[in-house]
Amino acid sequence: MEFELFHRYGPALLRGFGVTILCWVAGSIGGIVLGFAIACLYRWSWRPVRWLLQAYVELIRGTPFMIQLFILYYGGPYVGLVLSPVQAGILSFVIYGSPYFSEIFRSGFGSIPEGQIEAARCVGLGEAAILRRIVLPQMLVLITAPLTNFIIILSKETAILSVVTVPELLYETQTMAAETFTYVEPFLVLSLCYWLLVVLTSWLGQKVEHRVTRHLRRANA
Repeated sequence: MEFELFHRYGPALLRGFGVTILCWVAGSIGGIVLGFAIACLYRWSWRPVRWLLQAYVELIRGTPFMIQLFILYYGGPYVGLVLSPVQAGILSFVIYGSPYFSEIFRSGFGSIPEGQIEAARCVGLGEAAILRRIVLPQMLVLITAPLTNFIIILSKETAILSVVTVPELLYETQTMAAETFTYVEPFLVLSLCYWLLVVLTSWLGQKVEHRVTRHLRRANA
């Protein structure tokens, strides 16, 4: 392994790793927020709104992420939406992830017994209080693992962003390999970086799940 190459390309690889984390974290947070909003609207809105939301979910889940990225980045200017590669990458993650996150939240809502919600309404609690004090504490225990799993999937999907010249980790690794004609070492480092992201996300997910479970046990005590 020629360490001089990594000394020369190290700053570019670190910048690419930073762009990867930026797109992944910002896209995941945006997808979670939008997915939660979709799940809430689906649960408490009128039937026509639910039909539109269901159509959106099925459309996004039924098409590959790369096609969505191409349409957003290359087709956006035709409707006045001009985005930089990084902006397109983040927005594409928000759009792609939101239907999956919304289904996770919907399953969490559905896991709460209706008797608890009806009892809360009988004692005068509003919908917001029911959501905050009854639904969320219980559903978070059930959905933490699925949320963590899909966030891990999104971390590896960031590699696709290189096809629209997002200067993320894979893009910089390919540039290094093309200019130096070395392929094994750069892609081994690339694999290690993604593996570290997965391990870190899994660890954080377990910490969150343990904390939420402990909070629920304390609330039920």
